Amino acid sequence: MTSILMYGTKDEDRPFAQAWAKKHGVEVKMTDQIITDQTLAMAKGVDGISTLQVAPLPEDGYARLKKMGIKQIAQRSAGFDMYDLKAASENGIIISNVPSYSPESIAEFALTTALELVRRVPQIAGKVAEHDFRWQVPLRGRVVGHMTVAVLGTGRIGAHAAKLFAGMGARVLGYDRHPNPDLAGIVTYVDDLTEAIEQADLVTIHMPARADNHHLIDREMLTHFKEGAYLVNTARGALVDTAALLDALDAGKLAGAGLDVYEDEGPLVPVDWRDREISDPLFARLLANDRVIYTPHVAYYTDEAVANLVEGGLDATLEVLTNGDTVNRVNDLPH
Repeated sequence: MTSILMYGTKDEDRPFAQAWAKKHGVEVKMTDQIITDQTLAMAKGVDGISTLQVAPLPEDGYARLKKMGIKQIAQRSAGFDMYDLKAASENGIIISNVPSYSPESIAEFALTTALELVRRVPQIAGKVAEHDFRWQVPLRGRVVGHMTVAVLGTGRIGAHAAKLFAGMGARVLGYDRHPNPDLAGIVTYVDDLTEAIEQADLVTIHMPARADNHHLIDREMLTHFKEGAYLVNTARGALVDTAALLDALDAGKLAGAGLDVYEDEGPLVPVDWRDREISDPLFARLLANDRVIYTPHVAYYTDEAVANLVEGGLDATLEVLTNGDTVNRVNDLPH
C-alpha cells in the first residue's frame, strides 16, 4: 500500500487526513514534528511526504531525502519561500504547494486587521481594561470607505481583498506585474510601487516572497508613505524590513501596522512560548510596540482552509507518486 508521512500535523488535521486516506486507499502516517535535521530520518520507508512549516530544511536535507528515495515534498500552504528550489531540483525532488485553499480567509483577515487599526480597537480595549471610559482624541478613528487603499499583489487573495475594500467605498489602487482583468472597474492600476504608496492611506500586501522583492518595504520605501498611513501584511514577513518599519512607527511616520507574519518567524510559529523568554530582540520589540497588531500567521486559519490544505497537500503527493508530476509543482522538473 502507498504510504505518505504528514509532517507538522495538528490534532485538527487528523480527521481530514484520515478521511482522505480511506477515500484513496493510502496509508497516511502523521507526526506533529516538522522536517528538521533530527526528524528527516522519519521519512525512511514511506513513499511520499507532506509538511506544513515556515522553517527551512537542513542544508543537506534534500540530498538525504533523495537517498531515502523521496521524490517530492508537498507544502501545505501557498508560500514556499522556505525551500531551496535549486537544491531540491538538483536532488530530483519536486516541491509543490497549495496555491489556493481559501483566499477569502486571508483577505477577510486583512480587512479585519485594517479595521482594528483604523478604528483604534487595541487602544480602546486597553482603556476599557483600565476602566477608563472617556472619549479621547487618541482613540478617534477614521472611515475606511473614505480612504485610498493600495493592494500590492492582486492574485487570488489580493483580488478578494481589493473587492472587500472597494465594497466599503474605498478608492483601491493595484500594483502587480500582471494586472487582473477581473478587477476592471474596481481597481486602478499603477505601474510604479512608489506612486501607489505615496497615494495610499492604507497599504495591504498580498505578494509571494521572492529573491527580487526581499524587503520590498524597506527604509527608503517607508519614506514614501503618507504621514499617518497604515501597513497591513498578511503575506510573507520577508517583504517588510521589520527594524525599519518599527523605526517609522516610533517616529510617528506611520499610524500603525498589522503584521500576521514576521521575517524571522521560523523558530517562533507555531510554538508555545509561554514559559520561555523571547530571545529575538527584534521580535520582542515588535511585540512591545503599541502601534502594532501582531498575529501569529493565522490569517488563513479557518475551517475551510484547514480542510483544503490537508487534502491539497495529500493530493499533490499522490499525483507525483502516481504520475511523476503535479500541477502544483513550483520548481523545475527534475531530470
